[in-house]
Amino acid sequence: MDVVACTTSDVDHAVASARRAFLKWRDLTPLARGQILKSWALLMRQHMDDLAIIMTAEQGKPLAEARGEIAYAASFLDWFAAEGERSYGETIPSHLKGSRLSVDFQPVGVTAAITPWNFPSAMITRKAGAALAAGCTMVVKPAPETPLSALALAKLGEEAGIPAGVFQVITGEPGPLARRLLEHPEVRAFSFTGSTQVGRILLGHAAETVKKASLELGGHAPFIVFDDAPVATAVTGCASAKFATSGQDCLAANRIYVQRGIYESFIGAFSKATQSLKVGHGLDVGVDIGPMTRDTVAQKCREQIAQALSAGARLVCGGRENALGGNFVTPTVLADVSDEMLIAQEETFGPVAAILPFDDEAEVLERANNSEMGLAAYVYTNDLGRATRMVSRLEYGMVAVNTAKFTGPPIPFGGWKQSGLGREGSRHGILEYLEAKYVCIGNLDN
Repeated sequence: MDVVACTTSDVDHAVASARRAFLKWRDLTPLARGQILKSWALLMRQHMDDLAIIMTAEQGKPLAEARGEIAYAASFLDWFAAEGERSYGETIPSHLKGSRLSVDFQPVGVTAAITPWNFPSAMITRKAGAALAAGCTMVVKPAPETPLSALALAKLGEEAGIPAGVFQVITGEPGPLARRLLEHPEVRAFSFTGSTQVGRILLGHAAETVKKASLELGGHAPFIVFDDAPVATAVTGCASAKFATSGQDCLAANRIYVQRGIYESFIGAFSKATQSLKVGHGLDVGVDIGPMTRDTVAQKCREQIAQALSAGARLVCGGRENALGGNFVTPTVLADVSDEMLIAQEETFGPVAAILPFDDEAEVLERANNSEMGLAAYVYTNDLGRATRMVSRLEYGMVAVNTAKFTGPPIPFGGWKQSGLGREGSRHGILEYLEAKYVCIGNLDN
């Protein structure tokens, strides 16, 4: 199937249309905007199977996970439909006699979103739900690997009653289109989910017109297992955190630190769980690991495995070329990984697990924080005091204790350091698309 390759003139047309639509969309009540968002979410659920098949066909995600993403994506529309009604302003006790001071929150205007291929539906609705609920309009540039998922959402949005120009999708070569969006003076804010390297470039373009920026960038999550944690529980959580979305997830456990007291028992149980994963086409029944969406991702997995083994890591399972060939990667477990190895320094983004031993709390905390990334971290321990200390001292925007499941519409998703700026989801997410306006009304005593 062919998809239109938009040009920079198409970007200009979309932004102009979005600006015209904004002048009417912002004047709707939050309730009216919310009702349209809820209708959009309902249509997504009604067409879940079709949307999931499109997603799997585009990027390889197992069908069950694709269905889960559609449900997850729809939930952001429901959340922000309600949150738009709660974007309250403030009244400030006045320091000026006879004056009334207040702060209003108003929509920033036309916004842009540049979205990734690993969550091609949820990353659109998490951004667009907040923007539209705030009263903004949005132009979305999806990843070139997943244009159909974005276009399908736009079609359902139209059926839900979103007015022309309020939500638009442009497809084509990402570089020129993204640059034009970010240089355009009428685009007041943008949101990007993707690599830190690309995020830096986009932020530079946006700086030319001083746009609001929301960036959800790379991750290199430490998964820390202390020896007082039940091994079976930690293994289940770690497998979930490592292999969801076939490992192509910014939240994926990249550095699995296991305390020496349970190191070998953890490796044995985790290896067994890994070997039980079924690799195959995403539309086949029972598949856990689909193909890597990009051949560069598959190649990076192979290179990290080879470099780690040459540097002294122990191959526990996997490591061989998958019989299916192409972009399929055999789930692999490497033990005795050191901090100097490539896999311990760079995000893997595939089904390769690196296990590193540690001795004590202070040591693992220092090693876990020794990264330019700061998106998510995981801690497994039965010691409440230790859990509290780790949560306080880990330099990450999100920390999960004794669970691998922590995302959803109510939570402020985002990272520290070079893992991004701003937050998505929660009441904080809608603030990315609102501007504060201070108002002083004087002479009230006259």
